[in-house]
Amino acid sequence: MTIKIEPISDAVGVSITGIDLGTELDEASYQAVHRAWLDHHVLVFPGQDLAEEDQVRFTGWFGEVGQRIRKIDSPEGSRVSHPGTMLISNIREDGKPIGSLPDGEMMYHSDGAFAKQPYRYTLLYALEVPSVGGNTLFANLHKAYDELPAALKNKLQGCHGEHIYYANNGMTGPKKSLSGIRQHPIFIAHEETGRTAIYANRLMTHKIVELPEDESDDVLAQLLDHIEKPEFIYDHKWTPGDFVIWDNRCLNHARSDFSAGERRLLRRTTVVGVDPLPAQAEAA
Repeated sequence: MTIKIEPISDAVGVSITGIDLGTELDEASYQAVHRAWLDHHVLVFPGQDLAEEDQVRFTGWFGEVGQRIRKIDSPEGSRVSHPGTMLISNIREDGKPIGSLPDGEMMYHSDGAFAKQPYRYTLLYALEVPSVGGNTLFANLHKAYDELPAALKNKLQGCHGEHIYYANNGMTGPKKSLSGIRQHPIFIAHEETGRTAIYANRLMTHKIVELPEDESDDVLAQLLDHIEKPEFIYDHKWTPGDFVIWDNRCLNHARSDFSAGERRLLRRTTVVGVDPLPAQAEAA
């Protein structure tokens, strides 16, 4: 069967059919996926049948599979075999979630932004999904940078964002046991394509380091409102068997709300990235 690539929105992303990711692929197939990933940033593979080992094997082709280093036992326990596999689920057994990030909506964020080496890629496979809600929304940070007003772009040249795990989710202080505090350039260069992207998100970006507090709050609010404009967003409604993979170097993602009375279960793996590098300043 021939691989078929079709756009899924004007903002970002393609659907890819004609490929079975549960089988051993040849190098040409992996390279075709990688090229599509660099070009389109979000890849949706519908109708896949993936065991955990299939997902981990596929993930490992694109770099070091991310690990979950925790000071307490993970809620997944023996339900997963690889230390980097996360279950994202609201399902509870004996009153305790069987996975992480169980309930409700989530603000826009980039996985691992609070780390020195944020995740390059996130790969998410749908096992059970609610009938309504629990969508994943993707914001294209290349397009957001390209269309950023010149005054704001000039203001932020050379600036860094400070990222803290769940900094803006109603928490009273940094979760240093999980993440510490990490600073990354506001404008980063994608290390493979060289394209500039905005690197800031509503959930984890705490402040703009080089600006006074009041100015930082105002400028960051303007920046985040710009990033989340509808024209930069693809809203993915999940179907069981969807395998959605995305590039954290040029995307933020969020989750819409869903009923606590419906089950949601997805399996996540990641690829370790690099310390984000600043983009070159544009000529005045």
